[in-house]
Amino acid sequence: MFLVDSAEAATNWEGVTAAIKNILEKAGAEIVSLRKWDERKLAYEINGKGKGMYILCYFRAEGSKLRDIERDIQLSERIMRVLILCAEQRQAEDIERGSTSQENSEMGTQKQTDEGRKQTEQGEREVSEPVV
Repeated sequence: MFLVDSAEAATNWEGVTAAIKNILEKAGAEIVSLRKWDERKLAYEINGKGKGMYILCYFRAEGSKLRDIERDIQLSERIMRVLILCAEQRQAEDIERGSTSQENSEMGTQKQTDEGRKQTEQGEREVSEPVV
């Protein structure tokens, strides 16, 4: 997840995405997906900016190259913040679908949790009933 100035993203989207792509490609990363995620008011100003554009990017890279990627991002004047997480468990079709699949995944997790509670409640009832 990259955070950039929303004004610059609005006026020069190609330049912002090119900067991100250059950093990743320089480290030998393969970009799977790169898209605008959301524009939000920041909790606090960063470099005098009150709003930011979040860019969601999935890429494949060697673990040893992450330090180089983070260093290049810190040196970049276009990128205000970055968060890099491992997403090996995400399927390619989930990545392509975007936030909709993420919401479905979260709903599925909630459903599984609810089902787990029902099973636990049923299991407790079976145990708590006297055996005749």
